[in-house]
Amino acid sequence: MLSSNEIYQGDARELLPQMRLESVALSFWSPPYFVGKSYEADMDFADWSGLMRETIEGHFPVTVPGGFLAVNIADILAFEDPDMPRIQADNVSAKKVKITREQVLAAQQANPGFDKYQLAALLGCSEQTIDRRLKNNNVRGGKYTPQTRVKLTAGLIEQWAYDAGFYLYDRRMWVKDPAWENSRWHSLSYRAVDEFEHLLIFWKPGITVVNRERLDPGEWAEWGSRGVWSIPSVRSNSAHESQFPIELPRRMIRLLTETDDLVLDCFVGSGTTALAAIEQGRRFMGFDISRDSVSLAEKRVAEAMATQRMLPL
Repeated sequence: MLSSNEIYQGDARELLPQMRLESVALSFWSPPYFVGKSYEADMDFADWSGLMRETIEGHFPVTVPGGFLAVNIADILAFEDPDMPRIQADNVSAKKVKITREQVLAAQQANPGFDKYQLAALLGCSEQTIDRRLKNNNVRGGKYTPQTRVKLTAGLIEQWAYDAGFYLYDRRMWVKDPAWENSRWHSLSYRAVDEFEHLLIFWKPGITVVNRERLDPGEWAEWGSRGVWSIPSVRSNSAHESQFPIELPRRMIRLLTETDDLVLDCFVGSGTTALAAIEQGRRFMGFDISRDSVSLAEKRVAEAMATQRMLPL
């Protein structure tokens, strides 16, 4: 059996069966979800679906009755779908020449013998503009890569959790800084930039201890009983490309666990969830398939444990 207060390298689907049954009070993690990270490069939607479904299934035996599985995930996936029609965009606000297709067609109809050079002279534009308007190649829809399909995540995660035996208990929304890098389409469409993520909380049937003394009255009023959490993103992802602020797992841990409970993060990354568990007097366990991530998490955890004078169990 795996020991608590350790970080392990490997696939969560292979490591979860090595844990003690009914030992995890809270599993809090953020999976890959198609936002351009390097570790997603070789993953398609089928791969991702299998990873999520099997990882959630593996949690049910190791979660204590009345315990929780909490998933931090963006509300949409954006993945390549070669079967999806291209969304074409006639970005009129970005055109340097305001001549429209309708104007070119009207001029062509009024002057049926004119070629594109004569039409250009008549309308005061270049022959390239005439050609673009007539052939509609000014309407951008991507030429070489498959169309990006957008799909909501919450329903997928909820169904897989339900199939595994969990029930949706609650959901919170994390409002963060706008992620312009992950919203490359924002200047070419009406889509909003990415500036919030979901916190989906699932419950394993059993007695859940509700202890409002974990938070003071001000904390309950400010965030404990609030559905929207406004927490700034990390200032830099220089150490790891998908860090989230420690306040996120700190709140989940304080809200849903007691001192000395075991908190698991099966996509541990840089170890932020483990650090929050140490800080709050909980035991931790982390998994990651990346050796570099495990090394980084181990280093940060060792420093935190030395500060807290916490010995491995």
